[in-house]
Amino acid sequence: MKILILCTGNSCRSQMAHGFLRSFDHRLTVCSAGTHAAGKLNEAAVEAMKEIGIDISHHTSDPVEQYLGEYWDYVITVCGGANENCPVFTGKVNHRLHIGFDDPSHAVGTAEFIKSEFRRVRDEIKEEFYKFYLEKLKVQG
Repeated sequence: MKILILCTGNSCRSQMAHGFLRSFDHRLTVCSAGTHAAGKLNEAAVEAMKEIGIDISHHTSDPVEQYLGEYWDYVITVCGGANENCPVFTGKVNHRLHIGFDDPSHAVGTAEFIKSEFRRVRDEIKEEFYKFYLEKLKVQG
């Protein structure tokens, strides 16, 4: 099963979702990409995942063009707010899904508030992607 997770920067939400799917089932082929890949991971996202025992520090922030020539069972967009444009994937895909989340990298306030936003979004991603895994992937695997 091949899954591509897309967002704009590929530095935060898509990386966390990528990490969660791999933690649910190591047999899945999971990649993540961005339409405007940041080229590096958001350190607060890496830290939020590390807090719960998932290391995404070795992930890379990749441009979506890198994956256009491949076939994907699922392509999932994770962009959130109304002021964000979700990327469109023009490659070969069996199922396209959208599971949107707020972008914690836009949080403003104290360091503790910003950290709490990363944790909140991390936990929402875990919950939604675990539901996706149970309903769509585990029954097929």
